Amino acid sequence: MPEDDLSRSSHSNPGKSLVNGIKTNPASNSPKSSFSVPVGPPVYVDLAYIPNHCSGKNTDPEFFKRVRASYYVVSGNDAANGEPSRAVLDALLEGKSQWGDNLQVTLIPTHDTEVTREWYQQTHEKQQELNIMVLASSSTVVMQDESFPACKIEF
Repeated sequence: MPEDDLSRSSHSNPGKSLVNGIKTNPASNSPKSSFSVPVGPPVYVDLAYIPNHCSGKNTDPEFFKRVRASYYVVSGNDAANGEPSRAVLDALLEGKSQWGDNLQVTLIPTHDTEVTREWYQQTHEKQQELNIMVLASSSTVVMQDESFPACKIEF
């Protein structure tokens, strides 16, 4: 990075500096992870929406170790931007394998994509072992000039 770009970067981010291209807090002088999760026990919820259209930018195995849901909603229909991310779907398997109990989990994709189909087929045995069910919706909701797949969830 040219020196001019570096100086602009530090002026636009007061209190932050770059170490090997990673923003750091001068007080700690250690790189920040984009996956920083506070220390604490797992959180159990009925329904969780996987952040950022199931992009690998904000979700890793630690998310699934800590956010334990009966239902995870997976959106994303933009293969060019890595949505949904195969790495995130694999992270679900890795994270759930650390739960220590075999609670049923239902994965609800909002779109039928090549990534989710391939992941489903290639990891089906692991999904069964971990008690993960993937829903495929054959229902359609029609609103005004738009129609889209739908799922009914009962608690």
